[in-house]
Amino acid sequence: MRVLVVEDEQLLADAVATGLRREAMAVDVVYDGEAALERIGVNDYDVVVLDRDLPLVHGDDVCRKLVELGLPTRVLMLTASGDVSDRVEGLEIGADDYLPKPFAFSELIARVRALGRRTSVPLPPVLERAGIKLDPNRREVFREGSEVQLAPKEFAVLEVLMRSEGAVVSAEQLLEKAWDENTDPFTNVVRVTVMTLRRKLGEPPVIVTVPGSGYRI
Repeated sequence: MRVLVVEDEQLLADAVATGLRREAMAVDVVYDGEAALERIGVNDYDVVVLDRDLPLVHGDDVCRKLVELGLPTRVLMLTASGDVSDRVEGLEIGADDYLPKPFAFSELIARVRALGRRTSVPLPPVLERAGIKLDPNRREVFREGSEVQLAPKEFAVLEVLMRSEGAVVSAEQLLEKAWDENTDPFTNVVRVTVMTLRRKLGEPPVIVTVPGSGYRI
């Protein structure tokens, strides 16, 4: 899952991004509304965690632009105000969910994951394919009943492949969904991660390389 965090309080923004990355999400961070619109125009995001009171371009206007573009991106709006009228207004603008500050980080994670599930064809909370069971909420992976310990990027790559339900996923798509914009697109990080993931999942191999196209399960 790829997430954009838009928050002008830099310490909070960076803390949120760090926490989401620990949950195997690819996260980009910006600190004003203008930069948010630039990123949205370049990258595809599953979820935008959007502070409402932003400099340069207000968070409400960023949300309106997302709605205007017709993107499948979901918006979790943050605000220091927890008044019902503010929550209603944010939802009417086009936000998909609303979380007042201060918030529990566990709730933020749960809401981001819930919104991420709504950006594509609905899938069950626990993904199962080829003897593999992946639980995004618990960050657990089992193969034939045995738990498999994965690093965050390995987990992220496996989740993208599982969600594709047998379709081929290109290296570029994996890079887009599992890594943030600071990753060099010309590195072999995807290939190396897939190799390590194959080894950890064991025999027989379940990740198939489709020459010239990508990977599938």
